[in-house]
Amino acid sequence: MERLVGSRVSVRQRVGERDGRPLYSDAVGDLVEDRSGLVVNTRRGPVRIDPDAVVAARAVPPAAPRRAGLAAIVALESLCADAWPAAVDEPLGAWRLRAAGGFTGRANSALAIGDPGLPIPDALAAVVAFAQRTGTRPRVQVPVGSPWDQAVERAGWVLDVGHAAGAEVAVLVGDLATIAGAPVPVPVELPERPDPEWFREEYAPAARAVLDPGGAPPVGFGIARAGTHDGTHDGTAVLGRVRACLVADHVHVAMLHTAEAARGRGIATGMLAAAAAWGRERGARWMVLQVALHNAGARSLYGRVGMVEHHRYRYLVPPG
Repeated sequence: MERLVGSRVSVRQRVGERDGRPLYSDAVGDLVEDRSGLVVNTRRGPVRIDPDAVVAARAVPPAAPRRAGLAAIVALESLCADAWPAAVDEPLGAWRLRAAGGFTGRANSALAIGDPGLPIPDALAAVVAFAQRTGTRPRVQVPVGSPWDQAVERAGWVLDVGHAAGAEVAVLVGDLATIAGAPVPVPVELPERPDPEWFREEYAPAARAVLDPGGAPPVGFGIARAGTHDGTHDGTAVLGRVRACLVADHVHVAMLHTAEAARGRGIATGMLAAAAAWGRERGARWMVLQVALHNAGARSLYGRVGMVEHHRYRYLVPPG
């Protein structure tokens, strides 16, 4: 089995017996290895594998990607934008012109998810004028393969290859009930006002406005601390942090970070589980997050807890 780690596999394992006859279960998906063993990430969620129970395993071709419908993509992009509110957010028809002092591409781009109400060249001229007025770089965030993606590309705009955080991004979704079942190795709190330790970095006011919108929408400022023998924390060692934002029936997750000295202990998985539980307590059903395509480590982590790709978007900028 270990030789198949990293591959898409079909695994049959024995799960019991009935009336003296063995019972089997099949799992098809990507085979990964975490701290507790082997897992197949299927489309319905992760399936843990007992190597001693496996009766057959083989590599299989990659699955044909399932594309989300355009209406679902638009709805999810709008939700993510609401969860990451830019300091300036102006409508241009169905587009959203956003600026936040340069803090993240998501908050400093025109979200193109519909008819801007103008011919595309005029809409892009408005994007450029908005960027000049707000002191940001002209940039369009657009779902890959959508009509607006194609129209902006036909207008001559190109991939923002200079965007260090990643010009091509996958939007992942997952079931909160599944994610909340992951182990939480240390105490994780998600107060709706940030602990002073949460803002360790110095953020400009426009950036703080994105991270801390003041309660609307609700935000949980997750912080993981070193645990004690009774499951409480000692109030000192901060091992990680995460931002969870509740919008409709989704929890939007961002800013997931584990202290370097604490990596490899399941802290990030625990913070995701705690964020999922926080969302379920508030009536949410789904988790959504955005991750750059080049960030293989993060994508593997999210896959292990059951997150799957919904769609992708990219950033386009004027040529030259």
